[in-house]
Amino acid sequence: MVIGATGQIGRATVRALVQDGWAVTAASRGAGRDAGWPEDVRVVRLDREDDAALAEALGDGVDLVVDMVAFTASHARQYARLADRIGSAVVLSSGTVYEDEQGRNFDTQDDADGFPRLPVPIPETQRTVAPGEGTYSTRKVELERALLALGERLPVTMVRAGAIHGPYSRAPRELYFVKRNLDGRRTRVLSYGGLSRFHPVSVHNIAELIRLAAAQPASRVINAGDPYAPTVAEIGAAVDAVMGFGSETVTVPGAAPGPNVGVTPWSTAHPVVYDMSAAERELGYRAVTTYDDALEETVSWITRRLAGRDWREAFPAMAAAYDPSTDLFDYAAEDAWLADRKA
Repeated sequence: MVIGATGQIGRATVRALVQDGWAVTAASRGAGRDAGWPEDVRVVRLDREDDAALAEALGDGVDLVVDMVAFTASHARQYARLADRIGSAVVLSSGTVYEDEQGRNFDTQDDADGFPRLPVPIPETQRTVAPGEGTYSTRKVELERALLALGERLPVTMVRAGAIHGPYSRAPRELYFVKRNLDGRRTRVLSYGGLSRFHPVSVHNIAELIRLAAAQPASRVINAGDPYAPTVAEIGAAVDAVMGFGSETVTVPGAAPGPNVGVTPWSTAHPVVYDMSAAERELGYRAVTTYDDALEETVSWITRRLAGRDWREAFPAMAAAYDPSTDLFDYAAEDAWLADRKA
């Protein structure tokens, strides 16, 4: 059973598991069906916050649960209560759980010197934020620890994903470059020299990791990242190539030079790159795609969703992810900064 099956990762995961011979039940709040799934995929409506509904969906039991929408300790308690009905589980976590030796993490990076200085690449053994209810990352750590504590009662693989890309995203980072190109913006400003790296991971590579973990149940944590972590300047150039668009990139050496200028969804002062050697060693993992090869699918989907719509209407979760004072597409502020720079 795949919980959150009609989400961004769930769609690709259902397809990968079916191709590997699994009989899949696709569970989601809306009980939708992806056009790419075969007809024998069973579809059920499920509110995963409803304990009774989850128990009913599991029935007499399943060999595997893949969960895209487990976020809190209460979800871990659901698994503890239902462990006798589940052979093993693969649960999505996040690469934002890591922090550096000084306690800087993704929750502190908006501070003056709060950007975490993490090793390159980051191994799964790197320290994490403390578990708690305060933030998305602390809740994910609380979930991870509770699930891994189940041990032999229920083997759980936790997948710490990087910057996820692919169609059906509620907040696609690639929107930043796609919309600018559609708007005819020929100049872009990138902070930190355009060298920011926030390791992306394709939904297809995550699905491959899940497929392999499903066939080799164990209690473990693995990172999820593409074979190469491009810089933000390289991502912009790759989007241009897909769209047949030419842009000039203006870089500044440090942080954003002004309000709403040089800020992107990948902008970090220090690189974030995940170590994939554990997945390769423990699961035999090999990526099934690269960022560049998977990009056309993402760009095409974003372009279709934007057609005739304001980006905030098309992607409300993306708009809500930023402080109200932040406008990713404040062209007037950018033009004013560029004019002052040339003066």
